[in-house]
Amino acid sequence: MSRTAEVVALVEGPTERIFVQDILGPYLARTEVYITPIILTKPGQKGGDVRFSRARNDIERHLKQRNETWLTLLVDYFGIKGDWPGYEESKRKRRHTSKARVMNEATRKRVNELFSDQYAQRRFIPYVSMFEFEALLFSDAEILARKLNVRPEEVQKILSGYDDEPEKINDNPQTAPSKQLEGLSDRFKKTVTGIGIAQEIGIDRMRESCPLFNEWVSKLENLNR
Repeated sequence: MSRTAEVVALVEGPTERIFVQDILGPYLARTEVYITPIILTKPGQKGGDVRFSRARNDIERHLKQRNETWLTLLVDYFGIKGDWPGYEESKRKRRHTSKARVMNEATRKRVNELFSDQYAQRRFIPYVSMFEFEALLFSDAEILARKLNVRPEEVQKILSGYDDEPEKINDNPQTAPSKQLEGLSDRFKKTVTGIGIAQEIGIDRMRESCPLFNEWVSKLENLNR
């Protein structure tokens, strides 16, 4: 007999909130996993400035609210600041997969140390995306090119520079995924254009192209099993 699972997702900004609510949410609901996105509290700050000192307050609050729910975290590596668990070690790693492993494991360990009384080890699922949410939009070059009204070859040229792996598109301020998209077209707007592209690509295609994203989604969709 199956049971439902309720998940709170702490996300970085409005685009991620819409993505989780309108695209990932219905996808997970097929397996009776229901996810609610909530934007991380950043008093007096704009997006792209993600500090653990602030995130921990939201993590604590939501872990304490209902002990039968799960809590996940969706933040971009590109916007994370130096106080984040594992950040300094991750910067010494070359491969994006190694960076992600270090960040997620260190975040999980630190949250469990802080909130073991709330069963954080069982209930908390961190996901630090490599390197930005926008990397997912490179999961289908043809759809991305069509939506931006550019030639597919222009998108493919970017992907070829990263071994056709969207999650490899890096955290350099000039070549991060968001900067690559802005370079392709000045019509790209993260919350409007980005969500439209994500909707057309779909979660399944993103999972095929982005193994780290797929790993996170797999953990979520198996929560009620």
